[in-house]
Amino acid sequence: MLRKFKSAVVAALCGTVVGVGVTGCGSDSLENWDPLAPTTQSPISGTEKIEVAGRSVNVSCSGDQAKGRPVIMLMHGGGDGLDKLAALQKTLSKSHRVCSYDRLGAGASDQPDGPQDFSSTGKVLTAVLDRVAGDGPVVLAGHSLGGLIAARYVPDHQDRVKGLVLMDATPPTMVDDITKAIPESATGQAAELRAQNLAIFQGQNPEKLVITDGKVRPAGNIPVEVIQHGKQYLAALPTYGPHLERAWSAGQRKWLAVSSGSKLSTATGSGHYIYVDQPDVAVQAIERVTSQAARG
Repeated sequence: MLRKFKSAVVAALCGTVVGVGVTGCGSDSLENWDPLAPTTQSPISGTEKIEVAGRSVNVSCSGDQAKGRPVIMLMHGGGDGLDKLAALQKTLSKSHRVCSYDRLGAGASDQPDGPQDFSSTGKVLTAVLDRVAGDGPVVLAGHSLGGLIAARYVPDHQDRVKGLVLMDATPPTMVDDITKAIPESATGQAAELRAQNLAIFQGQNPEKLVITDGKVRPAGNIPVEVIQHGKQYLAALPTYGPHLERAWSAGQRKWLAVSSGSKLSTATGSGHYIYVDQPDVAVQAIERVTSQAARG
């Protein structure tokens, strides 16, 4: 039972980090790569691998593109891949153009050559968006670590990102939250969980992403929906669990600062994987934001 609980917590906390979007190859190739180079490639239908700075990135798209409607980009959490989002993508694609991709180090994409950060991850995301949406508008919908990456990306790309949905996104102060919620003096399971998470934050994860805390930067008044889990599974950790839940909830409220058009809701019947536990909640939020983005 403890093993099962620990895995769930790691998936939410460190895994929230493990799925950090990574870039392609080494930093040198990214510096010399031109993401604005013209392309005449046909739209992606199904799953296809594209080249980004010499690395292979696995991308999936489905649904028809309607004029003036944003392309929805789904972003997986730590330790996951686009396959985890397949059911959500299929549902949304009935009336929207929807895409997803495996970040470097995840799923069927290439492994990163070295440490990654939010800047390099953002360059890969830009390349993917260029390929699937051209210069058209997009809505980002990220779960867990994918939400953190999306929220960090949006402020610098308001010209193309017109809406954002965060599904139990990793809080912007996760490193500080963990160190305060579980003190260095902790022992046993809590101590192990603390050490494991901090190692992941420092880049010891498949994507080699170094996760750092930072202030929430605003992205104008784009429509944003922040959805937090309702089942307080983190509270099950002896002694420190309730503090972790409070910190997580506070982190969700912090994300509201990304836009003056933000709203927070709770998926009462969901654990960390809201789009799996209550897919209708995720679908409706993404569709609302997409509709608002199209009108804006």
